[in-house]
Amino acid sequence: MKRARHARIVATLGPASRSPGMVKTLAQAGVDVFRLNFSHGSHDDHAAALKAVRGAEMALKRPLGVLADLQGPKLRLGRFRDVEIDIKPGHKMRFDLDPEPGDEKRVQMPHPEIFRALREGMLLLLDDGRVRLRVGKRSDDWADVTVESGSKLSDRKGVAVPEAVIPVSALTPKDREDLAFALRIGVDWVALSFVQKAEDMAELKRLVNGKAACLAKIEKPQALNELEAILDYSDGVMVARGDLGVELDPEEVPVAQKAIIRAARHRGVPVIVATQMLESMTSAPAPTRAEATDVANAVYEGADALMLSAETASGDYPVEAVTMMNRIMERVERDPVWPSLMDAEHAGMDDIDADALVAAARKAGEAQSTACIVVFTTLGGTARRMARERPLHTVLALTPNPDTARRLALVWGLEPRLGRQPDSLEQVTDDAVNGAMDYGLAQPGQRILILAGTPFGAPGAANLLRLAHAPAKMKRRK
Repeated sequence: MKRARHARIVATLGPASRSPGMVKTLAQAGVDVFRLNFSHGSHDDHAAALKAVRGAEMALKRPLGVLADLQGPKLRLGRFRDVEIDIKPGHKMRFDLDPEPGDEKRVQMPHPEIFRALREGMLLLLDDGRVRLRVGKRSDDWADVTVESGSKLSDRKGVAVPEAVIPVSALTPKDREDLAFALRIGVDWVALSFVQKAEDMAELKRLVNGKAACLAKIEKPQALNELEAILDYSDGVMVARGDLGVELDPEEVPVAQKAIIRAARHRGVPVIVATQMLESMTSAPAPTRAEATDVANAVYEGADALMLSAETASGDYPVEAVTMMNRIMERVERDPVWPSLMDAEHAGMDDIDADALVAAARKAGEAQSTACIVVFTTLGGTARRMARERPLHTVLALTPNPDTARRLALVWGLEPRLGRQPDSLEQVTDDAVNGAMDYGLAQPGQRILILAGTPFGAPGAANLLRLAHAPAKMKRRK
């Protein structure tokens, strides 16, 4: 089962979609990577969902990735005596550390780290930006605030401080427990929320210790200022537009999205665009025209993957949402303008053999007689280098490592498959040609480009580019 598109689909599993039958159906409809959202559900729920993904993988004979999305710190107000208070612009009140239920004059904000970061004149956003406050006098355990906009404020609403770096670890005790569990059951990717600086990702990488690939969720304005340093420690990145949109002005979000995609593409790091892609399909069988355009624009920008959240986790139309996203992606990639957009921007090449060969393979792939590119990879590095160049031909990534195949399921244009570790040039050629024809990527007589590395079986950069042709009669595998 191969995709008729280069961009990939990430779908969130939840009550509406985590049954084995539904997982298989979603994979058939187009899902490449399944997300386990650790903000919801129990460990038993996530273990069952992962087992369902592995079952679908075996049935469809196609590697499927699993992404564990850690919750991250949740900064919230305390409780009100009457659950909710009325406010209006100009209303003044105090936030403090007192756990007593609040009222119109004061309420608890149980986060001393926020008070330490606040400065007079700073902006506070509550309830996903619906309430805007301005900080007045403050100390290390209280702050006076004035309402700038908003009409009601209720218990436990989230707090955002867009103008400050909050001195809090991106990994909470709950995250550490969830991370240990996720690694134990064998997820392929781990996404870290609330990333503000490179040290957050460095800590995650240290804890994961190579057992999964690490992905940074960019949802804080502070992360934009540290983006290049964060990417130094990231195997992937997510444009988390929901939380990012709370702290950025609306007109800044699409600009930030393009900047993140551009930086990730330059690095050859897979990038996911997430949040409200087809939000209306949570309760409706078809998207709005604006949502369809939003999905299409992310594909035109060259994002590796687009993510569905509530649409598949708890929505009424999970299969329809995946099917619709698949249709939009395929239609965009049939647009005569799309190839020129993918070819418009290429990352600078390092002066190493692998990059020289990748550039040569991309150029050779422009010939009409070329059917596909086959990359032999152990840890995935050569395949990701090839995908960074956005070749218009499908790239068959053959690896003997199941973990590598599953991680590569997130990467633009790659068809990862398990294959044996070749030990000779003849085996490399035979396996590439047979694989391309087995998976319907090449027809008799068409050219196949092969990228591999020697010595065979040793992880490292590719140093071999070979041309082969699909024969009229396939060789029997040895």
